[in-house]
Amino acid sequence: MADRFQISKVNGTTNAAYDGEAGTGAAGADQPDAMHPPSSTENHLQPKAPTESGEKDRRSSRLSFRGFGHFLRKSDAERKFSLAQLTKETLPRLDNYRISMRNLKRPSIGELQGEAADQSITIPEPEPEPTGGHIKLGWIVGVLIPCLLNIWGVMLFLRLSWVVAESGILQTLIIITISAVVCVITTLSLSAISTNGEVKGGGVYFIISRSLGPEFGASVGVVFAFANAVSASMNTIGFCESLNVLLKNNGLKIVDNGINDIRIVGSVTVLVLILICCVGMEWETKAQNFLIVTIVLAIFNFIIGAAIGPNGNENHISKGFVGFSWNTFKENFGSDYRYAEGVNHDFFSVFAIFFPSVTGIQAGANICGDLKDAGAAIPKGTFWSLLISMTSYALFVLFAGGAAVRDASGIPGDLVNGTIIPSELPCMTTGNCTWGLFNSYEMMQEMSLWGPLIYAGCFAATLSTALTNLLSVPRLVQALGIDQIYPGLIFFSKPYGKHGEPYRGYVLTFFISTSFLLIGELNLIAPLISTFYLASYALINFCTFHAAFVKPLGWRPTFKYYNAWISLFGFAMCVAIMFLINYVAAIITFGIIFALYLVVMYRKPEANWGSTTQAQQYKAALMAVTRLQNVSDHVKNYHPQVLVLSGDPKTRPPLVDFGYLLTKNNSLMFVANIIPVRVGYKNRQHLMKDGQKYLDARKIKAFYNVIDGFSLEDGINALTKSTGFGKMSPNIVLVGYKPDWNRCRKEEVESYFSILYNAFSQRMGVALLRLPNGLDFSELSSEVTLPPNGMGHMHTANAQGFTNELMPAANAASELLHIDSNLNLAGMDSPNSSFTLPQPPPMPNMQRSSRSYKVNSTDEPAVTYHTKGGSDIPQNLLEAMTIFTRKQAKGTIDVFWLYDDGGLTILLPYIISMRSHWQNCKLRVFAMCHGKDEEQEEKSMASLLTKFRIKYSELIMLKGVSEQPRADTLLKHKRLIEPFRRGARNEFGITDDELHSMAEKTNRQLRIHELVVKHSSNASLVVMSLPMPRKEAISAPLYMSWLEMLTSDMKCPVALARGNQTPVLTLYS
Repeated sequence: MADRFQISKVNGTTNAAYDGEAGTGAAGADQPDAMHPPSSTENHLQPKAPTESGEKDRRSSRLSFRGFGHFLRKSDAERKFSLAQLTKETLPRLDNYRISMRNLKRPSIGELQGEAADQSITIPEPEPEPTGGHIKLGWIVGVLIPCLLNIWGVMLFLRLSWVVAESGILQTLIIITISAVVCVITTLSLSAISTNGEVKGGGVYFIISRSLGPEFGASVGVVFAFANAVSASMNTIGFCESLNVLLKNNGLKIVDNGINDIRIVGSVTVLVLILICCVGMEWETKAQNFLIVTIVLAIFNFIIGAAIGPNGNENHISKGFVGFSWNTFKENFGSDYRYAEGVNHDFFSVFAIFFPSVTGIQAGANICGDLKDAGAAIPKGTFWSLLISMTSYALFVLFAGGAAVRDASGIPGDLVNGTIIPSELPCMTTGNCTWGLFNSYEMMQEMSLWGPLIYAGCFAATLSTALTNLLSVPRLVQALGIDQIYPGLIFFSKPYGKHGEPYRGYVLTFFISTSFLLIGELNLIAPLISTFYLASYALINFCTFHAAFVKPLGWRPTFKYYNAWISLFGFAMCVAIMFLINYVAAIITFGIIFALYLVVMYRKPEANWGSTTQAQQYKAALMAVTRLQNVSDHVKNYHPQVLVLSGDPKTRPPLVDFGYLLTKNNSLMFVANIIPVRVGYKNRQHLMKDGQKYLDARKIKAFYNVIDGFSLEDGINALTKSTGFGKMSPNIVLVGYKPDWNRCRKEEVESYFSILYNAFSQRMGVALLRLPNGLDFSELSSEVTLPPNGMGHMHTANAQGFTNELMPAANAASELLHIDSNLNLAGMDSPNSSFTLPQPPPMPNMQRSSRSYKVNSTDEPAVTYHTKGGSDIPQNLLEAMTIFTRKQAKGTIDVFWLYDDGGLTILLPYIISMRSHWQNCKLRVFAMCHGKDEEQEEKSMASLLTKFRIKYSELIMLKGVSEQPRADTLLKHKRLIEPFRRGARNEFGITDDELHSMAEKTNRQLRIHELVVKHSSNASLVVMSLPMPRKEAISAPLYMSWLEMLTSDMKCPVALARGNQTPVLTLYS
């Protein structure tokens, strides 16, 4: 350890260790040993040199002490301390990085810094998963054999000879080569993804969902599960066909020795296989060794038998097995596509039937967590399985095409000189030949050295593949259900028993497989499976390309032999083959994937798996912001980016709603909360999550931030300078009006005035909002309600049903600076204790019946307000709280554009009038004139609005602004500022000189107030120019009296706005 050093002593002394974070030592640890007093000249931190006499019987112990100069009592007995006793630090270990319940918790920064323990939110820890011995598999048993068992399936013994008859030797080898290329590229991609972290249950679904996100992963997972279930049906049909042939050769049958027998035997077989899966597969590893040996023996049995030939056996020759000859090879070298089973076959239709025989390369990745070295085992085992299987397929093609003819009658009498002449066969003219590569799936048995062994190999290949598919489907469905992606699959994911067997998933798999098995036609099912598997392989390749292209820091696969562009080529190749096989099936497959994708997008599951889609979003956003930084600002691209100083957004919903009214679908919005005391990291994070959850539930797209440890003025000053980055920074500060300015302390008035002044100093626009009854709704309690499906949950302690004991009701909150009477959102009892949220007194007219009001009426996350004391929520409060979110009746938005500030005063109400809830309100524009030529000034103003393309209903030029205000207005203002007049008891107030110098401007503000009340008493919203706060010219109380007079006596919301004198509107296109 870097933070420890040894203190070695000999002759019975101790070997001590120092650690700055060690625990408290034993009693008396700081007392010197009486037998060995330390020398005054000796450096007690340096080790003594060992003596010869004490070298042999040296005894040492490792002790810890706390701080410099604290030592434990020396002891002759050797004492050893673990790292946990020496320090709180943990070493890098695998269990620290797990995301399962077995993970170990490393200490937090707060614990290492010694923060108070009561600042954490206690969440009960789940029971640890039972750990026991688990056998890790090598690349042969864990990858090679499972892949071979999946690849060697029904096609090997039942359909490969028919494929050779249709496509000929050359094109069949091309089909195998194309399939091999697809599988090799997909294996490269699969190896890269599966070695970039541990792959758990779910296989391909887990890989794609954790790489591209739950939308793609879940969509392909459902399709892949469906493909596996249908593949089980296909292999079961293959087993039943070979069993039918065996029964027919022995004169036995169940019903008709045809499709009905396949349906009966197949249904029973699937049921038995499902029951085997349910009982348990502990013997699977041993069983797969027996199955693979059986298949290999059957392969060699065919190759040896074909090489030896019929040996003059006319019975074999009449059935088409003529032995190796150059003529037979030439005859079968080219293609001869025919009509079969209702299909006019061509290259791609035959390819579609063959391709399922090469699927199964994902078998190793499915059990990645059970491999000793996944990075080496998956590529090695998968590539060897592909090499072995493709070689075996190629040998089968050469031996079948070189030693058997396409058509034969099976009648020895049709032979000419002991051989088959196709033109002389009677069945060729009638078209009823029953033997040969074209007509019989039993040619493998006829050509083998010992026919029964081919049956055994066919049974082993088909049943092993079907069993593997039936095992994987319920597990995949269970993985989808556990992740709660699709509601319908949650029911089938319930685990049973100590091993968590998905019995309901087995039942679902049985019905899906049986329904397709009842079709009974293998050649009809195979193309559908091909499109599903190709879609899965296409997305696996795309996952690797996307991850390698985006290159997130988490992309560190141990398998290095991959290439992003080769993976992209594999993706394009899979998609192209899908459409060439059957474009209708391809469109349906992608349509299903897209529909499943939309379902996940609509449900928006809270699944955060660190997908490359997230990394791409971050990278794209970063590149866009970087490019935007180099783009010069232009007035045509101006966007109001608003910093809303709302405090806790739950207590001031109208202020937040007004800000969102300006930025919705157009620009950025930041919501800020300043807490003048330090609340600690965890409490601050909890407040931020709680506030962001509220905004998300209200569907308000904004960024919420909490600043603690600053005064209100300093905090807002810091926010205006540091919020955002580059061009994505706020350019408007939105604050609530302070109605208690004439009753609060003078420092608060000065601070509020400084906030407005500093915002303009930062060249920002300012908007100020006042409601008739105020903006503060802290007397109501808000609660974020979640949808019943549980998919909108947030991963917080409160959302999981745990209460935060750090936030009891406060008995007395600190008196802080207020905006709208209550900006103090937090108080602190002590610097090291948790903070408390103030609880305002209940509303008057208390009643026992609790009343609540739900803001959102949909099933999505909503916010419910209710009274803390159980009283009725007054209707006027409800209307005021939802003033900017409800549909407005026909009315007007009156704009008093008094001063040219660059156009912000007229732009903001224009934006509001374009919103759907305010589209019934028409703009009325009021402007002042110099009084010389009022008609000409009105025309000039109308022309300006027209060129700005501002649609308005009426333009009114204010007259008499320079006239003397009425006496009652002057009296009202005089009484308003009287407490702030400078006198003997008030050294800091409004002086007579200031009143005299500002008399003309004050009278203008009072006169504007009279005109606003006169013209806009019935308006739905009033927006007017904000007077400029000049510290050197006007005092804070006098300025606040202006704002009070301008916004008082109004029944509707009043917004004061002023730009930074930079144009936000332009005349030009």
